[in-house]
Amino acid sequence: MQYSADGQSDGTATVQFPRPGFLASVFRDFGAAEGPAPDSAVTGRPDGGASGDGPSGEHPSGKGPSEPAPAGPGSAGQGTDRGPGHPGSGSGSGSASGEADPDEAVAAQARAAALAHHRTRAVQADHDRLADLLRRAALPVSAMDFESQLRHYQPRPYPAGGSGADDGAEPRWEDFAPAEPPAADPESGPSRRLLDSGYQRELAQARLTHQRALREWRTRRAEAGSPAADESRRAHEAAEQARARAVREYNESLEECRRAYRLAEPAAVESLLERALAAAETATQDLPTPCRAVFRPLTRTAVLDLDLPALDLVPSLTGYRFAPDGDILPVPRPTADRATDYLRLVARLALRALQAADAVDTDEILAGVVLNGWLRDPATAEPVCLVSVDADRDALARTRLLPPGTPYEERDDEGVYADAEQDEALVRLRQLGAAVTPDPYDRAGVRPAAQAGAAVPAAADLSANEFAQLVRDLLTRGGMAQWSVRLRGPAGLVATGEGAPGTALPGRWVVWASRDTASVGAEQIETLAEAVGEESAERGLRLTTGRFTEEVLDLTAEEGHRHIHLIDGEGVRELAHTHLGLPLATGG
Repeated sequence: MQYSADGQSDGTATVQFPRPGFLASVFRDFGAAEGPAPDSAVTGRPDGGASGDGPSGEHPSGKGPSEPAPAGPGSAGQGTDRGPGHPGSGSGSGSASGEADPDEAVAAQARAAALAHHRTRAVQADHDRLADLLRRAALPVSAMDFESQLRHYQPRPYPAGGSGADDGAEPRWEDFAPAEPPAADPESGPSRRLLDSGYQRELAQARLTHQRALREWRTRRAEAGSPAADESRRAHEAAEQARARAVREYNESLEECRRAYRLAEPAAVESLLERALAAAETATQDLPTPCRAVFRPLTRTAVLDLDLPALDLVPSLTGYRFAPDGDILPVPRPTADRATDYLRLVARLALRALQAADAVDTDEILAGVVLNGWLRDPATAEPVCLVSVDADRDALARTRLLPPGTPYEERDDEGVYADAEQDEALVRLRQLGAAVTPDPYDRAGVRPAAQAGAAVPAAADLSANEFAQLVRDLLTRGGMAQWSVRLRGPAGLVATGEGAPGTALPGRWVVWASRDTASVGAEQIETLAEAVGEESAERGLRLTTGRFTEEVLDLTAEEGHRHIHLIDGEGVRELAHTHLGLPLATGG
């Protein structure tokens, strides 16, 4: 605080700035490099005279506050009496002598630390966006069946000239007149109440309102029979008829699509599936993941091709750190953690598409769904399949997305991310028998369960569930019931069945069906005969999409193997045409 000559304060204050060593100690606590300390306790003082810090300030030369320092040649040329940071010293500033200015070093460290913090905040924003996508991708899917797509027509009444024209009655003064004020003296006449100024104002306002309403009513009556009013009413009625007709035509077309869907026509089934898949993307519109559907009426299976998001969606850094040498270094995330986060998002997108297909199939047209997740990188010519699911109807009925909030309860040790083995979306996807890439960033692809090709594929192009469904449909149409699959794999299946007497396949059977490109040998027939005995069955059926060797044909003609029946590729094609009414290309 400054004082005048009479000892009174003049209202001004001298600000004491912290010395550079204070900031240097702060950055030293954070691991930053400390700049060189000045030799003198105070730097940047003016040449000669007393310091501006008050009575306690001393001159760098050690003289008193009123005694000037000598300016000899030694002091001017060598600067022995002045600190190295003194602006008036003969040696010049620290930059001239090769030493860095401590204030500038501290300021540079502060700027670097602020930049590292800003970049870390940007990385954290990317992590928050990924966590939000994981949450929204797990939201339940609304069913897009035919009932939910029906439209309803609600007629809109014709606007009859605004408010006040309800029944066309003439406005009455009694409806607008204000209530008279109560009389102070019961014996006073009504003339005394008329002298009330407040009542007179209300009465005048009511008369204006009544006259306005009466004028509008008369105007509406005059315009009611005008050609303009009649034309407006006719235009309104025509517009309402057009709305009703549009709703009726849309519902009729939707009902036509529903009839085609129940007949399992591919175009109708694919249209309904793609509508449901598009509606499922509503929660993540900022993450476009289109999904296309192909329906195979032969096996009543839908093959879905899901476009997966880009790999750079998952942050590759944890943040940035400020190195002791002043550099800003990125802190990379482990590759395994990044791959786990990407697969966690892929699992939710895949489960959402599967549930959308299952929810829309209210008439149970689908026997199964095959979903392939493709990573389409413009830098590569061919897309890479990172996930493939082959789920039948029973598995789809058990598949549900995670309820919102359950997998995202933040804990102190893991935050929004959980371990891959404990992530419920990945666990449920693997329970469906899905093939998932071990490392998406290494472009390690998996084999698709089935390709979304022609509606009538070859037998080798069918998925494992499709082939099992095809064999079951062929044999049950022939009379075999109580179908039970014992073993199933990509190449075929082993099942048991029992046909009623009088059908084409009576008794208990052991069925071995496979998609063989090579010829079936005699050793497989011997194995099937042993299985027939172990299962206490009466007959065995060996079905293949290939052919049998001559040795097999001779073996089944013998007395001990006549209970073994054979169906080759030509027989499978004939059965499909006879019982299913659809062709089948049995070639590979």
